[in-house]
Amino acid sequence: MLTPLTNKTAVISGIGTWVPEKVLTNDDLSKIVDTNDEWITTRTGIRERHIAAPGESCSDMAAKAGAAALRSAGADPAEIDLLVVATVTADHCMPSTACLVQPKLGLVNATCFDISAACSGFVYALDIARQYILTGAARKAMVVGAEKMSAILDWQDRGTCVIFGDGAGAVVLEAGDGASRGIVSTAMGSDGSLANLIRVEAGGSALPASVETVQNRQHFIKMEVNQVFKSAVRGMAEISEKALALAGIASADLKAVVPHQANVRIISAIAEKLAIPMDKVVLNLDRYGNTTAASIPLALEEAVRGGRIQDGDFILLVAFGAGLTWGATVIQWGR
Repeated sequence: MLTPLTNKTAVISGIGTWVPEKVLTNDDLSKIVDTNDEWITTRTGIRERHIAAPGESCSDMAAKAGAAALRSAGADPAEIDLLVVATVTADHCMPSTACLVQPKLGLVNATCFDISAACSGFVYALDIARQYILTGAARKAMVVGAEKMSAILDWQDRGTCVIFGDGAGAVVLEAGDGASRGIVSTAMGSDGSLANLIRVEAGGSALPASVETVQNRQHFIKMEVNQVFKSAVRGMAEISEKALALAGIASADLKAVVPHQANVRIISAIAEKLAIPMDKVVLNLDRYGNTTAASIPLALEEAVRGGRIQDGDFILLVAFGAGLTWGATVIQWGR
């Protein structure tokens, strides 16, 4: 049985990602739905996205990202005590996607479960894993954000089908020695009174699948775009300020901000509210679109690999998603 740590830190020791091979450009979409590259780019900043192949599941992508994270961390699969998968596109209603990922990676000692917080899922899952490590309930944990959003898109709705893409990102989180860098602070929030703003209406126990729900296209994601925009900007800015205050640092101390990759106009508005120059903001939504729970780890891995984030740098992860949910995490990068 594990015991609580006396020196309490939780550090990211490895990171990995996976995206499907197929790339769907805005020009490709213009042949499917009434849209064009200029319309999509000016409203979202997205130019292309990756789409899973037939038969390629959420758990498949999660496992490939997880394997890359294990290699990055130099960790043995048997060392992982906890696996949390953040997703809204699970392979099945049950079992959990995490339990499907476990044998694919050989995580024989891991406790496995999913969480559903949509685009905030990775930040939520990271905080859960951090708590396991701080209490001593786990020494090493894996957190995965994975989504096959193409499975729940209405390809006749240009307001949503142009936004999303598929992919997965994973990190290995482990106990530090007290002097280690790692997660400095986290802040979370939610407002269920606004749950209707981003939703999939059918397929759950409230509205089980039927001929009528399929005919009415109720198994696809629906969004109230204008209201979501306002709530996202306000929620992400406020939760970022809270996380920074808990960490005892100012926005000027940040080397990089890794936001949920939803919409370039949302991200620009948040940066302005926080007085953060855009050259500190990590953006890759032009090439991946909104991959929901996968978007932050995809952007984070790219920034680390590209040298934008170095040991000792303070970074901010911030997300907003269906629920409504939002969360922010301040990390001092390095082991």
